[in-house]
Amino acid sequence: MLGLETSCDETAAAVLDGDNRILGHVILSQDVHEVYGGVVPELAARAHLQKVDSVVNEALERAGVALEDVDVFGVTTGPGLIGALLVGVCWTKAVAWALDRPWVAVHHMEGHLFGPVLEDPQAEPPFIALLVSGGHTLLLYVTAWGEYELLGKTRDDAAGEAFDKVAKLLGLPYPGGPAVQRIAEDGDPERHRLPRPMLRRNQTVEDPAFYDFSFSGLKTAVIDLTTKLGDSLSDEAPHVAAAFQDAAVDVLVSKTLRAMRETGCGRVVLGGGVSANVHLRQEMERRIQELDAETGPRSVHHASLRLSLDNGAMIARAARFRFEKGESAPLDQNAWASLDFPGLRDGSRGITLPKT
Repeated sequence: MLGLETSCDETAAAVLDGDNRILGHVILSQDVHEVYGGVVPELAARAHLQKVDSVVNEALERAGVALEDVDVFGVTTGPGLIGALLVGVCWTKAVAWALDRPWVAVHHMEGHLFGPVLEDPQAEPPFIALLVSGGHTLLLYVTAWGEYELLGKTRDDAAGEAFDKVAKLLGLPYPGGPAVQRIAEDGDPERHRLPRPMLRRNQTVEDPAFYDFSFSGLKTAVIDLTTKLGDSLSDEAPHVAAAFQDAAVDVLVSKTLRAMRETGCGRVVLGGGVSANVHLRQEMERRIQELDAETGPRSVHHASLRLSLDNGAMIARAARFRFEKGESAPLDQNAWASLDFPGLRDGSRGITLPKT
């Protein structure tokens, strides 16, 4: 199985064998976007087009196989930047057609859901999944692979997007997540108290905001704080970063604990780029052990840093699952910038969401 990922600013390819072992794995990150403080879609698509062949070839070489040895191809078809997605989809369709091989369309966030199980066989359903990336924040109850109950999602900014915007306010480089985490280590999170949006003690499960997230208000609070600090911002930046990170992580962990209480599920899986945040991992580990609910054994599972970021191995693993269910894509399948999560059901309202 060969998986190809080109949804944003990483060109990534990986080869898995029949036992889901990673034989070859290459991730090429695009550093051109650092100059602009964020991803420029046209530059991202162009870079994918220039590098996709060499990235795939390197993954195949590391795996010790030829392109003709690949039985099935998997590729991210959405969501993401449409120009970037099209590079991966067009490449995969062309090669699959030329070799007379099947190919599988993969939802990017379902790929992140499969990332942890590549390294941790215990990251199996049922579990509560917190998927946090630059474009998405989702809280799911995963009863089985392919069967996902949507508990909560962001109503505005995604968690990763908020980290990037706060980093820019503090004069830190892109990507913002690692930069904020780095300087927050030297800061005091109590020095500047920031709000916890949509997190109130008196909320019940009937409240529409019980599981949902919002990070725009937190971002605005940081804007107001940095404006107030003025010339002293350079000295206070570590404390502001620590306060922001603490607030964002508090909301993410608290909502996840709510899901654990309501479902009785003691297993948590973290996925997406923001799941690489050390403070998030540590707080989740600490607080689930203090949870006052009957959930049985409690555990937190996440991928390594390499497999937490966008990568081809998670796409190959998700593609294998879909292929073994009998799914393959026709040659007229397209990429979609906003693609519905397959198998997603609204767990709070009992609604089956549309599937693309």
